[in-house]
Amino acid sequence: MTTFHVLGFPRVGPNRELKFSQERYWRGEVTEAELLDVAKSLRETNWKNQAAANADYVAVGDFTFYDHILDLQVATGAIPARFGFDSQNLTLAQYFQLARGNKDQFAIEMTKWFDTNYHYLVPEFHKNTVFKANAKHYVQQLQEAQALGLKAKPTIVGPVSFLYLGKEKGQEAFNRLDLLPKLLPVYVEILNELVKAGAEWIQIDEPALAVDLSQEWVDAVKASYETLSKAVNAKLLLATYFGSVADHADLLKALPVAGLHIDLVRAPEQLAAFENYDKVLSAGVIDGRNIWCANLNKVLDTLEPLKAKLGDRLWIAPSCSLLHTPYDLSVEKELDAELASWLAFTLQKVQELNVLKTALNEGRPAVATELKASADAAQARASSARIHRAEVAKRLAELPANADQRQSPFEKRIEAQQAWLNLPLLPTTTIGSFPQTLEIRQARAAFKKGALSLEDYTAAMKKEIAHVVKVQEELDIDIPVHGEAERNDMVEYFGELLDGYAFTKFGWVQSYGSRCVKPPIIYGDVVRPEPMTVSWSSYAQTLTKRPMKGMLTGPVTMLQWSFVRNDIPRSEVCKQIGLALNDEVRDLEKAGIKVIQIDEPAIREGLPLRRADWDNYLAWATEAFRLTSYGIEDSTQIHTHMCYSEFNDILPAIAAMDADVITIETSRSDMELLDAFVKFKYPNDIGPGVYDIHSPRVPTEAEIEHLLRKALEVIPAKRLWVNPDCGLKTRAWPETTAALKVMVDVAKKLRAELNA
Repeated sequence: MTTFHVLGFPRVGPNRELKFSQERYWRGEVTEAELLDVAKSLRETNWKNQAAANADYVAVGDFTFYDHILDLQVATGAIPARFGFDSQNLTLAQYFQLARGNKDQFAIEMTKWFDTNYHYLVPEFHKNTVFKANAKHYVQQLQEAQALGLKAKPTIVGPVSFLYLGKEKGQEAFNRLDLLPKLLPVYVEILNELVKAGAEWIQIDEPALAVDLSQEWVDAVKASYETLSKAVNAKLLLATYFGSVADHADLLKALPVAGLHIDLVRAPEQLAAFENYDKVLSAGVIDGRNIWCANLNKVLDTLEPLKAKLGDRLWIAPSCSLLHTPYDLSVEKELDAELASWLAFTLQKVQELNVLKTALNEGRPAVATELKASADAAQARASSARIHRAEVAKRLAELPANADQRQSPFEKRIEAQQAWLNLPLLPTTTIGSFPQTLEIRQARAAFKKGALSLEDYTAAMKKEIAHVVKVQEELDIDIPVHGEAERNDMVEYFGELLDGYAFTKFGWVQSYGSRCVKPPIIYGDVVRPEPMTVSWSSYAQTLTKRPMKGMLTGPVTMLQWSFVRNDIPRSEVCKQIGLALNDEVRDLEKAGIKVIQIDEPAIREGLPLRRADWDNYLAWATEAFRLTSYGIEDSTQIHTHMCYSEFNDILPAIAAMDADVITIETSRSDMELLDAFVKFKYPNDIGPGVYDIHSPRVPTEAEIEHLLRKALEVIPAKRLWVNPDCGLKTRAWPETTAALKVMVDVAKKLRAELNA
């Protein structure tokens, strides 16, 4: 019989129950016991939904209060020593301080989980890091599932990927792989605790196998699993995902593990390397990263021959954890019925796997009705007239050869810009958003429910914009912004206003911690029907004589942070978005908004995991960004913003974007990211973030001055901007104004020194 299992499930709950309970706990409105009760209930709901879909094993250990890599840091004793916490007796309050910082320590650095929009907390490894096992997190969840009478499979990120995902810290240079001999005994202890608790199978994730690994890392995989298999009396399922691992096929097939999971959605071609595998092969055939229905008949065309070869050794699963997909499509009552018929969220995906399992075990006639519905949906989507628009293809085809190039080089443009901007040294600005207060959220909710008229909603937003502009005037910020009060999300807002996009009401996915986003769905060709931001920025400009900065989300981020159609190349979709945004840029320019920020925080995360595929991606991604500025004047200044990414290896491409000003996150890494820009000799203006907006703490003047002086050591003062790391949407007003005052005061202090 074919076994069906799940690699992981959404953590925040069907209605974001965990998010709201966490945030109430942080505000002191609920007790720790109440938060723990909510979490336990959510875990049970997840397991019962998996069991209801006929899963043979439910996933345990995947649930987290903040991040699964932070949980692993706690479980291995590898939490940063600078906090002074005991990993063996860590309180929940201390756990959250690791993620969010406290008055004495900045939070653990965040970065993207491979090429997804999920953020993990980066382990800090020192040469003398001491590991110590604490299996409580995993054992507790296993026992809870068992108490419900369910067969459970613990899941844990493997030792090689854990080290790979971390950073080397401290004064002494070392290779973090040197820590592996100390780490493996701790893994053995954790896994054996799970065995004692009744685990038969344990899933160990090694997603790092899908990236380019040097030979020493490949050798570490072999050594790790030889050690674990000898010391742990359980069946180990080594899980890979996000790409092909075919180049490691000989190694993986020889490893002494009981089974292997491969991603056949992102890399279907790799099946040829593993179809003769002589152990359990878990086929990831349902997309864990996107929301389109699977064509189940086509999936069975792949699985049935595999079943004939492997028999009971064939397992089926999603391609990866389902944490990247929304919870339940059935609650989307307002979604267009035709579009909804093309979609599958988490609960629908596990039902797709149930259909596949039944078909493999009992034959296709046993699920003939379900298979016909799947085929009909696939055919309806392929032939729908709403997907393709002739004018979009025509516009792309008729672009002149230099459409993605500015009229003049940066040196000439910056002179034209400074001639009218007349900015001081170290000009100050913010990244765009200001606090989304309860009043803003209530007004937006009332407007969407029809309880607030458009006129009253507009007046409420203008009131918020006026407040934001007034605060920036009082703080003496050189380039103000309107604060984005009207925006629910930097991608969803635009998705709601572009043709070719659809949006859900409850399609939330976790980005980090309690932060959830609701990605739009790109189902067809993208067109901007009318201006999206011009009226808001124009109104803000009437309130100040300072140059107002317009704010847009760039085409690559609009692509990466959406659920993207899979019937045409992503490059074509991205260029469509670039031209739609170009219409907005031109209208902003005509309205007198001639400083325009086009955010691209996702450009690094969009990189293919294998370097061989980078050049092609970077070529079309940077072209799409440049298309947003097609035809504008030299005197219009284009900014972009990027955060929580490692840029070292793609700086030529970032420079090729040719933004006049780039702002980047640098505070958590103590300006570490800036080093790469300096070594590369980044040619245009740059604003390294001088304080971390993801922490509620207000930075001191000494902290910001330290960072700015470090920046001034390597960046000419005339090229240096001063700004926070990221937008201020999630912060409260008191900490926002306090932090910005410190930032401006320090900028003025150093400016006076430079002008002396």
